[in-house]
Amino acid sequence: MIRRNPVTVFLLVAVAFSLLLVASSAWEFRLPGIDQNYEPAQPIAFSHRLHAGEMEIACLYCHSGAQRSRNAGIPPMGLCMNCHKTVAAPFVQVRAEAEAAEKEKRKPRRIVSPEIGKIYAALGLDQSLKPDPSLKPAPVSWKRVHNLPDFVYFDHRPHANAGVACQVCHGPVQSMERVRQASTLTMGWCIECHRQNWTAGAPGGKPLHVPTNCSSCHY
Repeated sequence: MIRRNPVTVFLLVAVAFSLLLVASSAWEFRLPGIDQNYEPAQPIAFSHRLHAGEMEIACLYCHSGAQRSRNAGIPPMGLCMNCHKTVAAPFVQVRAEAEAAEKEKRKPRRIVSPEIGKIYAALGLDQSLKPDPSLKPAPVSWKRVHNLPDFVYFDHRPHANAGVACQVCHGPVQSMERVRQASTLTMGWCIECHRQNWTAGAPGGKPLHVPTNCSSCHY
């Protein structure tokens, strides 16, 4: 009869459990640059197609950090409220409610879409925009789409201030209902773009000093 060492059994179980944990969460612990077309569902269904496409809201209105910081940043919910304290639902729903109220000879009810309601809840507000004691303000846990390794230093500032369009790296976000990783984001992809712009210059015709040395991104 084979006697099993309890310590060995424990270590084997621990290793097996760790492998299962990593495998089950592999979608979260993604290796950068290999997830082209990665398109995670977000806690709030924000439509870039609607905002950046149909409404033609400039990328830098929400991601203003791209011009003055390494990271473009995620806009706070307070910025969303610049519009959504008034716009609470699609116009079709608002118009339908107004027509129904007119027929029934009553005041139209405030219509709040489920997704905009999530913005209010994140700020601790009810659907009438009054503080709700049962709701604790909390940040929205957005899922990161574009992920670079820690040993790569990418700074949005020189790119945004040189006139490089957001779509060069992020793809046609104005047509995306849900943002996805459009580019490979590999080192070769970045270097090729730098080489092309070294020759062609900025969109306005200005000559660009676009570095291709290793220390520009790895230090």
